[in-house]
Amino acid sequence: MSSFSVEWLNLRESYDRRARNPQVLAAVASLLQSKSAIRLVDLACGAGSTLRTLTPHLPARQHWDLVDNDPRLLDVACRGNVSDNISLHAIQLDINENFEAALRQPSDLITISALLDLVSEAWLERFARHAASRALPVYAALSYDGRIELSPSDPADAAVTAAVNAHQHTDKGFGPALGPSGGIAAISRFEALAYSVLRGNSDWVIGTADQEIQIDLLNGWGAAAREVGSLSGQDIDNWLDRRRTAVARRASTMRVGHVDFFATPSTMR
Repeated sequence: MSSFSVEWLNLRESYDRRARNPQVLAAVASLLQSKSAIRLVDLACGAGSTLRTLTPHLPARQHWDLVDNDPRLLDVACRGNVSDNISLHAIQLDINENFEAALRQPSDLITISALLDLVSEAWLERFARHAASRALPVYAALSYDGRIELSPSDPADAAVTAAVNAHQHTDKGFGPALGPSGGIAAISRFEALAYSVLRGNSDWVIGTADQEIQIDLLNGWGAAAREVGSLSGQDIDNWLDRRRTAVARRASTMRVGHVDFFATPSTMR
């Protein structure tokens, strides 16, 4: 699967943390609160954002299996996060090839973040069926759902957003990606497997002072739109110039749509 830079993951972490749906997060914590010790598997853990977000909400004694194909990200995820009651185990693994290897030990929860928009329908089916066969609850956060709201509006916003969403369906290392439909597809799949699913929006809300992430997002969206080819390079350049000017003037805000869900099996092992 594709990897992301430490710099980008660090930049987005505070926005991710604020965006996580509080009702979904509370349901995760409620399920586990009666346990004296828990074991969690974080698939595609990146730089450890989910670990840092969840640990204060969970029972004191925790064991985390942190799974990623990038050793640099695993090193960052494991650095500075250890306490007497929290143990971390780094697992370098391509989850496209063999995520099952990370789920051989009994676990209380699987966590995934910003992943379901990247995976293929075949991978999702395989993952959901494996989780169901083990009766494992799944907390899936921050799946991009295709909504981009920009202010002030620009005549080219809709065309660029459509190009970005088309690009989201290209191969991200798992085959043709589910893109913006990934979160909803996963919810439907788990419900079909007799899971109870609590869902809620987890949108990034980005203000006028948040210039660095706005510029990074604009650059990424512009690059994605170029690859799709539905807009001319000049149209994209002109759109970027107008949007960057609004950012520089601290006149630009953004909302980027995401969805969280917590899926629990009908019977827990």
